[in-house]
Amino acid sequence: SAFTTSPKAATKSSTSLSMAKFRSALQYVPCLPIDLLPAPGKATSGVAGGLAICIAVSKSGSVYALGDKCPPINQPLSFGKVNDDGTIQDPLLGTKFDLKTGQVVGKWCPSGIGGIIGGAFSPEGVPVFPVKQSKGVIEVQVDVNAKFNFEANFWSGVLDAQGKADGKYY
Repeated sequence: SAFTTSPKAATKSSTSLSMAKFRSALQYVPCLPIDLLPAPGKATSGVAGGLAICIAVSKSGSVYALGDKCPPINQPLSFGKVNDDGTIQDPLLGTKFDLKTGQVVGKWCPSGIGGIIGGAFSPEGVPVFPVKQSKGVIEVQVDVNAKFNFEANFWSGVLDAQGKADGKYY
């Protein structure tokens, strides 16, 4: 099978947030129709459970799902180059991320501007997600409550239309 992740890779969600109001809920959700799967050596973007996902296909045809935000400045990883060495390369700063683990491979931010920007940040990988094909769709296992947890305190401390800081009505 071209789908590369095992269920045990999902024992801890990399999208869970501390101080979460909602329990982590890992589920496979649709991300990309199979007919939009990129050719080997390419990547594309999708959305799964409200999260931006990079779907990358290695030169050998294996399919990977990673977070689509390259640290440190969050440009899309899906614009990156899938390399023969099992990595995908940040299109702007040049950092390579392992397709299986999401960890940084080699030098952090090696491009010209990357040396300036990357020097202000510690090396950081990207999350990886289990991926499978089901009924003509690429599905990615994500914490479907991650977006809810991120937005849970959005209005806290911000005045709402009624002039209250807690978001509640009079």
